[in-house]
Amino acid sequence: MPKKSVATDTGNGRVEELHSIGDGDDASGPEASDNRDDVIVATATVGIICVGAALIETALIPGMIIGVAAMLVPKALPKLGAAVEPMFRGAVRGAYKLGQKARHVMAEAQEQVHDIVAEENAAEAAEKRDG
Repeated sequence: MPKKSVATDTGNGRVEELHSIGDGDDASGPEASDNRDDVIVATATVGIICVGAALIETALIPGMIIGVAAMLVPKALPKLGAAVEPMFRGAVRGAYKLGQKARHVMAEAQEQVHDIVAEENAAEAAEKRDG
């Protein structure tokens, strides 16, 4: 689909042309780049602080690791949820199929036990008639 352009009056006597994004255009432009830059800056900052704290006092490192984890959890949790959901669905489906198979096996075993009991009862009844 081609780009659409719209002309608008800016109010000062000039007309400016605005472009909209077409189907083939990449909409991830500067916003995606800004997000990557923010992550790089945050990572570099945390790294510098960790090195500085390690040089001053090594006992601070566990607390810093907890702080970094707390900082990353809000960003990583949605991605983690999206990654874990298919595995969870697969596990539930597998458990359901395993339960169905176990029920089937138990029903077969129960039927065989009932057949054996019925045969023994029939044999005992035949002995009483004959003897």
